[in-house]
Amino acid sequence: MRIDKLLANMGYGTRKEVKGLLKGGNVRVNGQPEKSPKTHIDPAHDSVTVMGEEVEYREFIYLMMNKPGDLISATEDANETTVIDILQPEDYIFDPFPVGRLDKDTEGLLLITNDGQLNHRLTSPKKDVGKTYYARIDGRVTESDVAKFSEGVILDDGYKTKPGELTILSSGEHSEIELTITEGKFHQVKRMFEAVDKKVTYLKRISMGELELDPELELGEYRELTDEEVDYLKSMTNLD
Repeated sequence: MRIDKLLANMGYGTRKEVKGLLKGGNVRVNGQPEKSPKTHIDPAHDSVTVMGEEVEYREFIYLMMNKPGDLISATEDANETTVIDILQPEDYIFDPFPVGRLDKDTEGLLLITNDGQLNHRLTSPKKDVGKTYYARIDGRVTESDVAKFSEGVILDDGYKTKPGELTILSSGEHSEIELTITEGKFHQVKRMFEAVDKKVTYLKRISMGELELDPELELGEYRELTDEEVDYLKSMTNLD
């Protein structure tokens, strides 16, 4: 990797600003001054310092966000604020993207990373990664609905969903439920309830597999995943 790209990726400035750092004699590679932005280095083996500070190179970033209901799950949008727009500069520079998507009005657990391979594995239908949602429903959710969901329901376009695990938390004129599904069709949870003549009024994703939304995260807040959490996601998708 070119040293100017490394330093820019690690937040030491634009390519132009990094070039100035190099020309000013502020950068050392393995203890020796380095002034050329074109010099190639191996981040895994070479020691790079900027004004005496060791550069800690990371290729990937893994974030957990408690997505609020007014952001869209995209990297950029001409009209709407995205989940990427609210990242801090030191995270934004990694060019991360959301893993899958949550509807704009859906809250909760959203993973953000620049690890394309892990993203593909987590969103692949073949992996059957269970995603659990909490929802409030207009209408009485019954054991009949539980049975229907366990077999898969027919959506408005004729598609039959894979089985979903529906748990009734409370049942009445307004019900509360948890639903685990392994697919991510457009508006799937909402459309599944429409298939049984009910309406979702609030939706929040609370887990992916056994990775649960951190209860300490307020809406719009995020944190880095721990090494253990990253290892779990990789093991869940058989990614070494």
